[in-house]
Amino acid sequence: MRDFNIPGRSAAVAANGMVATSAPLATLAGLEVLRAGGNAMDAAIAAVAMQCVVEPASTGIGGDCFVLYSKKGALPVALNGSGRAPAKANVEWYAEHKVQISTQTAHAVTIPGAIDAWCTLNREHGTRPLAELLEPATRAAEEGYRVTPRVAWDWMRNQWKLQDPITAAVMLPGGKPPAVGDRMRNPALAATLRRIGRDGRAAFYEGAVMRDILGRLKELGGLHEAEDFDAQRSNWVEPIHAAYRGHEVYELPPNGQGLAALMILRQLEGFAMGDDSLSEADRLHLLAEATKSAYFVRDDYIADPAQVAVDVEGFLSDAWAERARREIRLDRAMPGPDWNGGTEHTDTVYLCAVDRDGNAVSFINSLFSSFGTGIMAPESGILLHNRGTSFRTIPGHPNAIAPRKRPFHTIIPAMLAKDGRSVMPFGIMGGQYQAVGHAHFAHRMLDRGMDPQQAADAPRVFAFRGKLRVEQSVPDSIVADLARRGHDIDVAKVPLGGCQAIWIDHVRGVLIGGSEPRKDGMALGY
Repeated sequence: MRDFNIPGRSAAVAANGMVATSAPLATLAGLEVLRAGGNAMDAAIAAVAMQCVVEPASTGIGGDCFVLYSKKGALPVALNGSGRAPAKANVEWYAEHKVQISTQTAHAVTIPGAIDAWCTLNREHGTRPLAELLEPATRAAEEGYRVTPRVAWDWMRNQWKLQDPITAAVMLPGGKPPAVGDRMRNPALAATLRRIGRDGRAAFYEGAVMRDILGRLKELGGLHEAEDFDAQRSNWVEPIHAAYRGHEVYELPPNGQGLAALMILRQLEGFAMGDDSLSEADRLHLLAEATKSAYFVRDDYIADPAQVAVDVEGFLSDAWAERARREIRLDRAMPGPDWNGGTEHTDTVYLCAVDRDGNAVSFINSLFSSFGTGIMAPESGILLHNRGTSFRTIPGHPNAIAPRKRPFHTIIPAMLAKDGRSVMPFGIMGGQYQAVGHAHFAHRMLDRGMDPQQAADAPRVFAFRGKLRVEQSVPDSIVADLARRGHDIDVAKVPLGGCQAIWIDHVRGVLIGGSEPRKDGMALGY
């Protein structure tokens, strides 16, 4: 039970349907779809489209997405909506030309996968026309929307990414980022969304929009061709999962880092994480230590399984978990693995939706780092992501760039199940932190008895690149305890991640939702 003497936010409670996002307008867009009779997938598409307009630093239609979908409580299916490298891209070319896949270059742009994924989801699991679902976002881009506080802060911090004249003309009106409450518009993006609503995937991967994107990329030295856009398709894949405290945690398989989240949980299950004999410092220490071995595997082995074999079964085995657990000491921190994993970023959107029939959607959409590359297609108003910076340019590395290969991905949605039924779509955005965030959130709920909002509110830590990042809300006594164990403490200047979750209580017929307090959004139901 929440302590009502301490300022905070109550969990959302509803009976018929719920949407949780990091943007108020997106939550409302999804909820209106549910109230009008649409299903959870319809609501999720309407919500994510709105986020692509009102949270432009974090997401956009020029990015990628991944989705887990549970139909009427069944175990989830998974859609991989990540994009591929151009057919001309191979590691030898980059080595020969001494080209690095830098954050703000055309080489960082893999073919955006989000729109193909949205269209696939709408066709196979939606009930409403795509044009209807995209219309609220289209109106927001056309008529303008008011900038919310966290969005304004992120915009201000990352304005350096928007200096390209084409981008700046739209994203820095008057030469500066918008302040809280300012009205922002992107009429070109509105027109593009309307085209997509009318003509589906062809409106993005063929015709004028494709030529606009392709022309800008080739102008900046990209290896992309029209055939690369035509070839982009999402794939239904078998989710991977692991047990934790009588539940199963479902993730997408590689090329995403969901495997790392499950590897952390497999280690933690061997400790009495819910026992009061452990202090909160003990629990955070164990989380940090379990992260290190999982992230070593993540950075050196996870890649596109269509081109590289990834031993998912071995990494989720009892033998691996026991071996990794034996390395952990409660009184001493291990050194962290070296990190050569590409761009570090913290900008993504995660949302979830549940409808009156028990359909549940766990949905994540991203431009990778803030505002992606900062490259905007001039006629269509689309900011392009920089997911290609996750590729290596080391010949022979599992994640080396190659023709039509998907890069290692940080964005991961999750679904919790019990006794063969899905009971909670959840996700924690925040770039490299996400796998840790999933494990920490599951621990908070299943070991410590928190509701989704309490688990989202709780202070976070992240063992990464030899440091233990701690949020400013972590008590000083706990930080000092962790430092005594050998952790090199780094107080985070930017909050770690952002969470949304909806618990489905099948017995009582109630939904209990939580939304990230570090962002602007909310969970709402009816």
